[in-house]
Amino acid sequence: ECLSNAVLACSKSPAPGQRRSTPVTQRIFQVGSGWFPEHKGGAENVFYNLHLGLEKLGFESCGIVPGKGQAEIDTQGRFRSFPADASMLSRARAIRAATDELLRPRPALATSHFALYTLPILDKLRALPLVVHFHGPWALESAAEGASSHSVRVKKLIETAVYRRAQRVIVLSEAFGRIAQEHYGVRDSALRLVPGGADLSAFTTQGSRAEARTRMGWVEDRPVLLAVRRLVRRMGLDRLIEAMATLRQKQVDAVLYIVGKGPERLALEELVRRHGLEDTVRFAGFVPDELLPVAYRAADLVVVPTAALEGFGLIAVEALASGTPVLVTPVGGLPEVVSGLSPDLVLPGSDADSIASGLAASLTMPGRLPDEAACRRYAEANFAWPVISERIAAVYRELI
Repeated sequence: ECLSNAVLACSKSPAPGQRRSTPVTQRIFQVGSGWFPEHKGGAENVFYNLHLGLEKLGFESCGIVPGKGQAEIDTQGRFRSFPADASMLSRARAIRAATDELLRPRPALATSHFALYTLPILDKLRALPLVVHFHGPWALESAAEGASSHSVRVKKLIETAVYRRAQRVIVLSEAFGRIAQEHYGVRDSALRLVPGGADLSAFTTQGSRAEARTRMGWVEDRPVLLAVRRLVRRMGLDRLIEAMATLRQKQVDAVLYIVGKGPERLALEELVRRHGLEDTVRFAGFVPDELLPVAYRAADLVVVPTAALEGFGLIAVEALASGTPVLVTPVGGLPEVVSGLSPDLVLPGSDADSIASGLAASLTMPGRLPDEAACRRYAEANFAWPVISERIAAVYRELI
């Protein structure tokens, strides 16, 4: 009920594939958390691809991002970079100086993708309509990963100051909409729900599953499960490893490859050793972007075992675009991503036993899951960037 207005507003957006008449070019000012070719993260991926998509819809973007200058090169100076590793005071000064230049001539709209870099210029954006892209609750995610209470409080104050200033807050899921309201006081009338997008073209031409496994050097005679995650506590990888131990006890054979890096690597490796799962759970480490579609294609099943605070689930979309079904825990916005394709893709819970139960059913009854063609069609119809860019542009136009 709390998202009734947000859902209603989404219904006013163009239907997938339907484009509005090309508008007069509108100049918008954007604050990002990074430039995707330089910084590989989910929010940075969205920021970069949305910038490209909006240009095709009549929006000319300028703005600021942390980085080493690639954004300035790619946009002929319309985006300015500042050093991400400088002191916060130095970053704030650089942000304010660049903003002074970029706000002439005055844009029609400002957008924020990261509160920390928006706060230093809130006063300069006072005369502009402001749209916040809520990629996740920074403070709550920090708390879930063990940050100090002081750090969490400061982050929440920063986020709240920016979010309450916005005329529109775009959330990735109903789950994140509730968090924006309950934890940050965002008005229901300001919320708009638009899921994340993905560049699906990279995930649709990876050859056969056997060819992909050969290229990755993965086993070819056993079912392959894949988890692509940052190795931090809230990602639920410890529960997935416990579930793999349960599968072995039930004599359900499979190999799990964990792709990613992070501070929990040693603890997770110790958990694998404790259960004697060295032949069942394998750490693949960092996989470069050009190989990630191959990894998705090589798997029989992708698993997203998140334990807390998952607002969207880009990994789930990328897996589906590769033709590989994906099982997700019923956490945050994950069920919203896959349940429209099949309710069987949502695990019964996020604990180890529930994950094991869902994996066992999927591995022993593979016909219950969507096939390759259905996965690809669903991803294209719901999450391709042209579809998502049009929906976000419709939100911007409400304020222009």
